Formats: sequence, structure tokens, C-alpha cells
Amino acid sequence: MTHPRLAATPAELSKALAELLEAAGKDRPGLGLVPTMGALHQGHAALAQAARAENDVVVASIFVNPLQFDDPEDLARYPRTLEADLDLLGAAGVDLVFAPTEETLYPGGLPLVRVSSGSLGTRFEGASRPGHFDGVLTVVAKLLHCAQPPVPAAYRAYFGQKDAQQVALIRRMAADLNFPVQIRPVPIVRAADGLAESSRNVFLSPEDRRNALVLSTALRQLRDRAAAGRPLDLPAALELIREQDGVELDYLQVVDPLTLDPVPAGPEDTLTGPALALAAARVGGIRLIDNMELPV
Repeated sequence: MTHPRLAATPAELSKALAELLEAAGKDRPGLGLVPTMGALHQGHAALAQAARAENDVVVASIFVNPLQFDDPEDLARYPRTLEADLDLLGAAGVDLVFAPTEETLYPGGLPLVRVSSGSLGTRFEGASRPGHFDGVLTVVAKLLHCAQPPVPAAYRAYFGQKDAQQVALIRRMAADLNFPVQIRPVPIVRAADGLAESSRNVFLSPEDRRNALVLSTALRQLRDRAAAGRPLDLPAALELIREQDGVELDYLQVVDPLTLDPVPAGPEDTLTGPALALAAARVGGIRLIDNMELPV
């Protein structure tokens, strides 16, 4: 299998992108960026395939960002699987992979100036992992700058909808700070058993994985009620998760998909507009997140 071209520094990335865009032979070529932390799965392949469908040149980044880990042990054990990742990205049609070291992307040490996620970054995952989204936005901002193509190329960046709060924050950052890039969310990819694909799933034992399925089951329950025009009855979905052995629920909430403000979802409440159900829990010590759009 042919691997994508590899760039290790911003200078190498810029040079390679210029060559690939010129070779596209178009007045306004499209460049698609797929930022990742590696340990890739079919959810990442779907991001790359979406970028391939819309762009002349596709670049993916692989960088395990220390800024978004609050536990050094969690950072240390995050899987590094570069060769397998290159195989997956090559098969998905990626042209170029940017794989910098920490010293390359953060010369002189971790950055003293960082992007603030504001109040939107203190809810849900931000409440459980203070500072996490500041780290996410800081590295995404750097990657967007590193891969920015010359005018007049069209620029698009692809992010998985499984990290719904992250997608909302990146959209706000791009809009609020005038990043010249279109943010493209890509739907969640699920395994045959319904579990949302995640790099952390490899740490689940078979029993943990079975227990974890209660998250998608509860989300589907909310989705099916919404689709039928019935009251959502969030308390019933909460009880379903809390009764599952081996699952420690952090949150299950129904929110506005853009603002993440809570939406009424009690036993008498039916939806009046777009909504998103967000869930997070620890299963076998592994933190898992999931979400599902609720139809009106």
C-alpha cells in the first residue's frame, strides 16, 4: 500500500502543499485538512473520505497534543500507531500527512499564549476536564495556520461530530476570529454493535464494551421519542444508564446544537426546534463520550 507523503515541519508542509496545489492545475483548487491525534479508526477514515470528495488536495495531521490532557499518565498511554495510521490514511485518499514532534509544533516549550474557549468551553467536557478545550483550540488554530493554502485556494477542515462540543467550539473560533476556512462536521461512525468509534475503545474489556452500549441505547431512546413527536422523558434515559453495572455517568443532557444551552426534556416536554443529546461516562475507568441529533 502506498503511504501518503510525509511532512515533519511547518516548512516542509508548506512546500509540499504548494507543489500539490500547483499540480492540481486549477485556478481555485480545494484543500481539505483533517486534524487528528493518531490511533486512527474508521471514524477518521470517514473524515478523510469526506475531504477527498470535496477537495483536490487532502492533508491530515497526526499530533498527540499535550495541552488537552490533564493527566500525564493518560497522555503517556495514548496509542501511537504511525505506520497503521499512514496505511489507513493512504487507503482513504490522503495526499500528505503532517506529523510534527512536540518540539517542532511548540518550539521553546508549551505556549504561554493560548486560545481561550470562553464560557462555552467550561460546560460538559470542559467542566470535567478544565482547560481541555483551551488546549484543543490552541492546537487547532496552529494546525489551521500551518496548512493554510495560498489564495485563491478554497480551504476546508473536517472534524468528527462525535466530539460535538469540540465542533461547536471550533466553529465559533473560526467565526469569531475570522479564520479563512470552512468547518465541515462529519457524522459519527459506529461499530456494528452501536458503539461510537473512538481511539479509547481499545482499552475496553469485552465486558466493559457490552456495558458501554447503554450510552447509545439511551441516546436512541431519546431520538426515537423525538422522531415520534413524543415527550423526550430525559429522566427515564438517565435511569437506564444509572442502572447499568460498570458505568459511571458524568452527564446526559439535551441541548441546542449551536449554543449547547439546555433544552427542556422532561416527561412532558416535546421538541420545538433542533436539539442534540450529549452523553459522557466512565466505563472500566475509560472516559467515553457520545451524542445523537434529535429530529423535530
